[in-house]
Amino acid sequence: MNKSLIALATVSLASAASAQSSVTVFGVIDAMVSSYSNRSEDPHGLTPAVTVRRTALGHSGYSTSRLGFRGTEDLGGGLATSFWLEAPITNDDGAMGIANFSRRSTVSLSGGFGEIRLGRDFTPTFWNDTLFDPINTNGAGGNLILAANTAFAGNANYVRASNSIGYFLPPNLGGFHGQLQYALHERDSYDPGTATPPGAHPITGARNPGAVAPSRAGRYIGGRLGYANGPLQLAAAYGDSTVADNYYAGSTDSVKTMNLGASYHFGSVKLFGEWSRSRHARDLAQPALGGGLRKVDLEGYVVGVTVPVGAGLIRAAYSHVTYDQDNTGAPFAVTKNPKAGKLALGYVHNLSKRTALYATVGHVRNKNGAALTTGGPAFVQTAGLTPKTSTGYDFGIRHAF
Repeated sequence: MNKSLIALATVSLASAASAQSSVTVFGVIDAMVSSYSNRSEDPHGLTPAVTVRRTALGHSGYSTSRLGFRGTEDLGGGLATSFWLEAPITNDDGAMGIANFSRRSTVSLSGGFGEIRLGRDFTPTFWNDTLFDPINTNGAGGNLILAANTAFAGNANYVRASNSIGYFLPPNLGGFHGQLQYALHERDSYDPGTATPPGAHPITGARNPGAVAPSRAGRYIGGRLGYANGPLQLAAAYGDSTVADNYYAGSTDSVKTMNLGASYHFGSVKLFGEWSRSRHARDLAQPALGGGLRKVDLEGYVVGVTVPVGAGLIRAAYSHVTYDQDNTGAPFAVTKNPKAGKLALGYVHNLSKRTALYATVGHVRNKNGAALTTGGPAFVQTAGLTPKTSTGYDFGIRHAF
C-alpha cells in the first residue's frame, strides 16, 4: 500500500514538473557607500548659506536590489501562461525582504496574438525614462525627469500601476513593439451622484460635506509604441493618470504625460536622448472665481552617452527640467519658472557577467525655487533660504543572480 502511494505521488510530481516549463529565482544585491551635500542660499544675500550633509551605506545605486520568482508553462498550440513576482529588498539594513511584491506582481497569457498581462506592473510612460538614460535612473546620477515626475502632483501611478490590465504586441513585427495599459481605480461610485457620502476632514477626521472621498482617483490609461532594429531604438509613450477628484466641487485632477526617447550605437559608443512633458490639469464643472489651478507643466530632457573601456563602461548624462507655472489661473501673476539641471558621470567595471564595481557622481543646480536633489537630506528652506545645489557620490558593488 505504501509503495503504491509513493509511486502515485512520484507520477503526480513528474506530471506537474513536465507541465511547468520553467521556474526561476532571480535577484540583484546592490550595496553602495554614498555621500550627499545639499546647499541652500539666500538670493538676496541677507542670510548665510546653509549646507546639510549625509554619508550613508545604501542600496540600488547601479541596479535596484530585488528578489523575484518567475515561471512559464507551455499550454500547447502556441499558448503559454506566465507569472512574475518581484519584491524590493533593502540589503543595507535587511529591514525589507519579501514583505510584498510591489515591484511587479503579474500573471499573463501569451501567444501569436501577443500577451495579456494582469496585476501590478511598470507604466508605459516610465519605460522611456529608464531605457534612454545611460545612468538607468538609479542612485546619485539618476535623471531629473524621473525625480521630478515621481513627486509631481501626487501622481502615484507614474512608475507603476496596480490593478492593471495590459496588452503587449507580439515580438515578430519586424522590430516594432508596443503596449497598452488600463489600471482600475477600484473606488465606489453612486447613482445619482448626490448620493455620494461626504468624506472626512484630513486632520480632524470629522465628516465634511464639502470634501468627498475620491471616486475616480487612481485610474490610469496609457500606451507605448516603439521600434528597435540594429543600432537604432526609439519609442513614444502617453499616459493619463487621475490623481484626485471631488464631486461637490465639480473638479477632477489628472496628470497627462508624453515622452519620446531614442538611442543609437555608433560603433562602440551609444548615444541616448529623451524629451518629456507632464501636465497637471484640473477639469472644473464651473469656472473658478479669482483664478485657481488650470494647468502646470513639467517639461524636461536628458541626453547621454556610454563608452566601453576594456572591461569597464563610462557613463555620462545631462538632464534638465522646468516647471511651467505661467498658466496657474491667477490674474496678473508674474513668476519665474522653477528649473533645475543635473550633470551625472559614472564608471562601471565588470568583474564578471553578474558582478560589477561602480562609481557615480551627480551635481544638481536649482533655480527659482526648484528643490531637486541627488538624494540624502532635504534642503534647509527657512529664513529666506532657497535650494541651490546638490552633490552626491556613490561607490558600490552589484551582483545579479
